Amino acid sequence: MPVVQSLGKTHMKSSVIVSPIDMQKRADLGLKSGDVVRVWQNIVELKTAKQANKKEVTTKNVRKQAFEGTILAVKHGKEAGAMFTVRRIASGVGVEKIFPLYSPMIDDIEVLRSTRTRRAKLYFIRRKAAHDVKRAMRRSIAVDQRGANTDTKAAAPVVAEASQKEEVAAE
Repeated sequence: MPVVQSLGKTHMKSSVIVSPIDMQKRADLGLKSGDVVRVWQNIVELKTAKQANKKEVTTKNVRKQAFEGTILAVKHGKEAGAMFTVRRIASGVGVEKIFPLYSPMIDDIEVLRSTRTRRAKLYFIRRKAAHDVKRAMRRSIAVDQRGANTDTKAAAPVVAEASQKEEVAAE
């Protein structure tokens, strides 16, 4: 190991690799279940293309993508292997991502809203969301069967198609 001298004192040079992120800032976020967060993630896209001289060239494109949702669980607190799970609804489908807290691929974490929860892990939200969707579908079907919300314009082409099939069958 190289020896460094400063002000008459001899020190050993440290071989510890320093993280590219501010670990203290991430630890001070105080993420907990129920918080609504926006996670800015660095996405690396590799593209291979052939040039005029028939060489394959790989280009690397880095972009930032936001993932906004509710934190379902925080595991391992603030230690080195800490992880947190974020859930959001995208196009009617629940999407969950698990992020390492100290990952260099995460550019920034913004806490948008902090809520008080009575559970450490909010996994029951998965089932609750599914039950809510089923309940809403049952209500819409019940309203349609009563006839209060039927659309006569949408029903007319179906009747016309049925009469055309009867005419073809008669011939």
